[in-house]
Amino acid sequence: MTSQVYFAPIRSLKKRSMITRVGTLLEKAGLGDAIAEGDLVAVKLHFGESGNTAFVHPVYLREVVARIKEHGGKPFLTDANTLYSGQRANGIDHIECAIRNGFSFATVEAPIVIADGIDGREAVDVRIDAKHFETVRIGSVAVHADAMVAVTHVKGHEATGFGGALKNVGMGLGCRSAKQRMHADFKPDVIAEKCTACRRCERRCPVGAIVVGPDRFAIVDFDTCYGCGECVAACSYGAIGIQWKTTPDALQEKIVEHVMGVVAGKEGKVVYLSFVTAISPDCDCWSFSDAPIVGDIGVLASTDIVAIDQAAYDLVTAASGLPGSRAEGMGAGEDKFTKVTGIDGTAAIRYAQECGLGSSDYELVTVE
Repeated sequence: MTSQVYFAPIRSLKKRSMITRVGTLLEKAGLGDAIAEGDLVAVKLHFGESGNTAFVHPVYLREVVARIKEHGGKPFLTDANTLYSGQRANGIDHIECAIRNGFSFATVEAPIVIADGIDGREAVDVRIDAKHFETVRIGSVAVHADAMVAVTHVKGHEATGFGGALKNVGMGLGCRSAKQRMHADFKPDVIAEKCTACRRCERRCPVGAIVVGPDRFAIVDFDTCYGCGECVAACSYGAIGIQWKTTPDALQEKIVEHVMGVVAGKEGKVVYLSFVTAISPDCDCWSFSDAPIVGDIGVLASTDIVAIDQAAYDLVTAASGLPGSRAEGMGAGEDKFTKVTGIDGTAAIRYAQECGLGSSDYELVTVE
């Protein structure tokens, strides 16, 4: 079955604001059908780590909130706490980080409710009976919401290759213990001859599993390491790769199974909105934003999470790599995400389709 993905390109021939066009995209995708009067509507987004600038701007979230309210919904912004130690590892710091990045009630006109509570333990076990998990632990706030709008910043990712709507929803709304279960299949692999002993990986590790040893290269304590990938992102010298216990696909498949848990019971009640802009090579969990690998492309909307991720991936593949970025010299048609990260990020898309979450066969409908 072919799914419709609505697309607003960056350039507007009619000189319409992208803020207004985002609202139009939501309506075209079926927001009105997804929300009933009085629905509690989770707006899933990434608030951005402190120091990061690539996340979706609050002015767009204000439009999303306004459109939900027009249909009688009661919107709130949400995300689950992170596994790594940063500015979003508990509910208090998480909200403070969000406000500092511009997501206050004054700017978006909706409250912030952290999905898995103050300490990351407020979760519901959702039965899915899938390949890796029989049940998944999802932030309770997300489970109890009546409907959801998932707002995604499309980007690369150091552990999954591609960060789209599937990763935003699955990894994003799994509670802290769920994130650890998802990450359990890989470990860091130190390439000693590339290590400069800068200690960035050592400082970034949330559990103290990596230290620079007497021979002046990083050493990993695999009994302590849980495979969060923070050291991979921290290293500027390519000295830390990923040592997979199984295959790189396993993490992506586990993320998809958590998506199944998030959307369970919300059939017809979820709309996806993906910003294919400021397409950084790494996750927004990092405390800075690397140069975008391609130019800004536009914004997508759909009720099909598989189709919207496939469309976003295809649009980036079709673009040319930007000079000065990690995709410099890559031409139109080259798989930017795989070449930049070294990981095939399409495994999640294939598995999500296999699990019945949507179709990678889509029609791109341009909306002015």
